[in-house]
Amino acid sequence: MRELTADEIRASFVNADERELELLEMPLEVMLIDWFALDFLAWRDPSNRARCYAVVELDGAPTGVVLRAAQAPARAHNSICNICRTMQPGNQVTLMSARKTGEAGRREETIATYMCADVSCHTNVRLAHPLAPGEFRADVDFRIDNTARRMRDFVRRVRDAE
Repeated sequence: MRELTADEIRASFVNADERELELLEMPLEVMLIDWFALDFLAWRDPSNRARCYAVVELDGAPTGVVLRAAQAPARAHNSICNICRTMQPGNQVTLMSARKTGEAGRREETIATYMCADVSCHTNVRLAHPLAPGEFRADVDFRIDNTARRMRDFVRRVRDAE
């Protein structure tokens, strides 16, 4: 991912209204990010844990979406994140929804999927499966590439909802 400024990140959100952009808090570590090692940027709002953000590159441009985390009770069983496909304890995976763009968004239509509750899929896919004896690096790269693709596909579905 190419390096983005705070203004570029704010301008990238396709499903945010003016009020949501006013409330948007950048992650504290935005100045320390190794952008070239990042597949996408995602974080939870530190002032409102129900609000999350994800920014990917689509068609050469940064494209972001505002997500809402469901307020579901913790589950006792394990769950799988649909983005990074890692197994997590049930309370670490939550339903995330994003309001669609355009007319569909004005009607409050959303797209949702289960994601890591801390939206750290980029990191989790790298930590969840260390190389095992006989495992090839290509397998890990394949998982990383697919995680990035699934996040881009989710954001694209929100953006192209019209």
